[in-house]
Amino acid sequence: MNRRRSPVIGASVVVAALLAGGAPSHAQDSPDRPAAAPAMQRPKCKPRDKSPSPAPSSALSEHDRSNVFNPPDGAPLSPAFRNQPDNGRVLGFDFARDPLNAKEPMQTFEETMRADVAARAKVMQTQRGLLASRYDLTPRLDPEARMSRGKPLPVGPTARLARGVDWDALAEMPPEQIRERGLFPYPSLPHPKQATGGQVFPQMQIDMFPRLERFDVEFDLPEAFLPEFPPAIFLQNRPELGDVSRGEVVSINNFHRLFKGILTPVQLDGLRLLVTPFPQEEFNATDDRKSAQPSLGVACFDCHVNGHTTGQFHLNPDDRPQERRFRLDTVSLRGLFNQQIHGSKRSLRSVEDFTEFEFRTAYFNGDPIHAMKKGFTIFDRIHVSHMAQLQNMLDFPPTPKLNVEGRLDPAKATEQELRGEAIFFGKGRCAGCHEPPAYLDHQMHDLHLERFLNEPGDGPMKTFTLRGIKDSPPYMHDGRCLTLEDTVEFFNLVLALKLNGQEKADLVAFMRQL
Repeated sequence: MNRRRSPVIGASVVVAALLAGGAPSHAQDSPDRPAAAPAMQRPKCKPRDKSPSPAPSSALSEHDRSNVFNPPDGAPLSPAFRNQPDNGRVLGFDFARDPLNAKEPMQTFEETMRADVAARAKVMQTQRGLLASRYDLTPRLDPEARMSRGKPLPVGPTARLARGVDWDALAEMPPEQIRERGLFPYPSLPHPKQATGGQVFPQMQIDMFPRLERFDVEFDLPEAFLPEFPPAIFLQNRPELGDVSRGEVVSINNFHRLFKGILTPVQLDGLRLLVTPFPQEEFNATDDRKSAQPSLGVACFDCHVNGHTTGQFHLNPDDRPQERRFRLDTVSLRGLFNQQIHGSKRSLRSVEDFTEFEFRTAYFNGDPIHAMKKGFTIFDRIHVSHMAQLQNMLDFPPTPKLNVEGRLDPAKATEQELRGEAIFFGKGRCAGCHEPPAYLDHQMHDLHLERFLNEPGDGPMKTFTLRGIKDSPPYMHDGRCLTLEDTVEFFNLVLALKLNGQEKADLVAFMRQL
């Protein structure tokens, strides 16, 4: 069910409250709203006859209400400044004072927020119009196939083709013809607000954690095409337990209750750090933020929910200028222990390096100057190693139809799944990059999509694992392929595989078992 709210109403209410000197109903200095915490009986209290009177010290004086605190009204140190340039004042932009991309110096937070809220409806109307022109966003759900905790799998392909062109005809065209005619159905998927960019969370997650809501932009894809929420958690050190999430989103409020008897003290401390909010570009305590109230920030597990993902996206930090950066979906941390490189573009060689560097990249767009303003976090290698210890415990979902080598057990697999496996290792050429048992090759590859598009291409991208892939829609680094069927069509074109309809369906059936 699509539970999206009006794109402006919630933020507008908050703006009105802020401008009136009030505050929204949810406190932003509280890291989380408890998720499925045990119910507790409140003691019965005798109702008070009247509200207590405010303390005299909280009453505003004329001095409190005066303008002497405003920077432009500050008294100069010397009258001699009248004879100096600009009367000794900084009249231009001041990085420490003014928000990023402010339209004028000394622009207030209220002015920024008011303008962003007013523009949000148009921003999202434009993005949804683009999506509707590219995809059929009416969910078609498989009646039987499910994610690990029961969410139905979306079925594709969803991409819209040009009139008069079908998938078979498109697959027969050379890349140059597809590019010249503008027929490639999977161009890069843009961020709804590229100039600002930043992390955007799906509404289902914001409903539980209102502190993650932005007032300038909202999530753009329907919930049916996202991973289930909350995701399951599997631990490679305790495989007999299966899903250890117990249907809860792991947060600062419940991590100790859930894992104190399962994880070692070092792993538990690493989990504590992973669920602790730290300042981030859009969520922080300064005026240069995109949350209505000042915020402690976001936690690693706000994006990598339960060590997995719910399809949150931001911009990759590794390109400049701003318009060259591409949308980047949050990837799952499942199976991180078995990977030799980390990061879509940076190719970091250890979990520890990746964890530490994320605070300069995912948190602050690869810009430590912003981090100095909003809250620079420096972890020593002891804390980083604790976080890595926990991340290295996160495992893939169980695969009852695969043997110890990561191949299908013929006694358990269907005929269609076995045909799909043959295509995966044969005509489909999938195993060239996705080798069992983890179904990745620890390499980076460039698909040269500029052959098909009037776009510059993204260059080499890391191969991502296909284990547990049914739990991780949408697909590709920017989520441009909404379903596994879309992903098969994408590679059928890019690699010129010439798969027929039955072969495509068989391939999807196999990948659902990984």
